[in-house]
Amino acid sequence: MIYKGDNAMTYLDIFSDYLHSERKLSQNTLESYIRDVKMFCTYLQNGKYSIDTVTKTVIISYLIFLQKEGKTTATISRNLASLRCFFNFLAANRYIDNNPTLELESPKVEKKLPSVLTKREVEKLLEQPEPTDVKGVRDKAMLELLYATGIRVTELISLNIEDIDLDNGLLICKNGNGKNRTIPIGTYCLKYIKLFLNDYRDKLNPKDGEKALFLNLHGGRMTRQGFWKIIKYYTEKANINKTITPHTLRHSFAVHLIENGADLQSLQEMLGHSDISTTQIYSKINNIRIREVYNRTHPRA
Repeated sequence: MIYKGDNAMTYLDIFSDYLHSERKLSQNTLESYIRDVKMFCTYLQNGKYSIDTVTKTVIISYLIFLQKEGKTTATISRNLASLRCFFNFLAANRYIDNNPTLELESPKVEKKLPSVLTKREVEKLLEQPEPTDVKGVRDKAMLELLYATGIRVTELISLNIEDIDLDNGLLICKNGNGKNRTIPIGTYCLKYIKLFLNDYRDKLNPKDGEKALFLNLHGGRMTRQGFWKIIKYYTEKANINKTITPHTLRHSFAVHLIENGADLQSLQEMLGHSDISTTQIYSKINNIRIREVYNRTHPRA
């Protein structure tokens, strides 16, 4: 039993063990929770607070502190969500008597519309890798797959060879929480996946037992940082005057499907959104673009 008044970091260790062993969270979410709570525990130590003396006022003071530090509304809202999870855990296990996060409202976050490429910009980007050598074919296959399926960069680099059904043109996307989804792959993308697997992957000298679909030049699994460098390189090469991240292709995939008549429920399933309200943002973007076209082209707009 942890006695009240113990070091805040001790509670963080217990919370961290709980997240690792019992909560089926993605690695990114888990690390985010721990990082947010660790910052709060440091704040408590600096202010000479102990966990059992934390009140609603202390939480609010901390949120104001984050604001003064220049944190965005979205970051502050995420921190509060992490603290809620932390104190819910402590209260449920009777480490504390009262949960100071109850009835605390999250700051309203204005949802910024994501950056989206035009279809021509996507074409320019995907035309950059030259499929004449192992690096060009690999890069071409990765970029085509990202746009063809709308998967996240973490999901892309986590793919294993067995997750691609070449015969049926399907991708099995495993997101770490046990909820796998199946996404169709277009014939154009499939062509380069097959080319990479059949003729080029082995030239990267895969390490013994390496199941990763996409490898770096050392024969190991491609990393997030490695892929970010690749997309940055081809963005500059394409001379596209926009900041393009792997998520930009995911957003573009979604908006282009909506433009061509895809329904929100099908899109939600392909993107792996748990809440359709997240998917609806793409419909909003499409409506804005339609309005822009109308205002620009209609003689009486």
